[in-house]
Amino acid sequence: MENQKKQFNFTLCIGRQIGAGGIEVGTRLAKSLQAAFYDKEIIYHAAQESGFAPELFEKADEKPSRSLFGGFLAFGMSFHGNGDVSSESYLCNEGLFKIQSQVMRNLAAKGPSIFVGRCAEYVLRETPNVLSIFLSARLEDRVKRLCNSHGVSEKEAVSMIEVTDRKRADYYNYYTFKSWGAASSYDMCLNTSVLGIEETVSIIESVVRSLFPLEIK
Repeated sequence: MENQKKQFNFTLCIGRQIGAGGIEVGTRLAKSLQAAFYDKEIIYHAAQESGFAPELFEKADEKPSRSLFGGFLAFGMSFHGNGDVSSESYLCNEGLFKIQSQVMRNLAAKGPSIFVGRCAEYVLRETPNVLSIFLSARLEDRVKRLCNSHGVSEKEAVSMIEVTDRKRADYYNYYTFKSWGAASSYDMCLNTSVLGIEETVSIIESVVRSLFPLEIK
């Protein structure tokens, strides 16, 4: 009996401006490349692995380090792996980031994966076959997408963009010591306003297929 070919493992890490279509691009790529897709799902995997409530990870999600509850509450458990969190660690954003990071490494090792946000390309920098991408878009297109997807006014959409971009930049810059959105921080930077979602997906898929020996057609 011939040995079955195992799917080649690769990981895509997608950074994005809010409203640039990162989730849509990621989910389409996951389908066409037969890869697992992780966005907020990471939070629930981390909660399940650690035994902490998902709400703790949600509060710390894509936010720079600061203690929750004033830094006086200890974990009361150990979480092993790279960047271990011991029982002496305090329940702060940085500790939760370490737990989440180990969960991401575990998920990436299971098979082809696509991660959105959460400093994925930095967390997985020692994982083989990683391609990092940053997606941006024109402000007017981002506003329009948020108005349609969240049912908010243009003014509210602009406020969401300002607040979210600032938080994501602070989070990324804090943990990676790089600059969020800067071309030098990623392998590829694409503008979905210029290319459109379809062409953006097509370009990324073409690059993935040229870089990695995939068995899928």
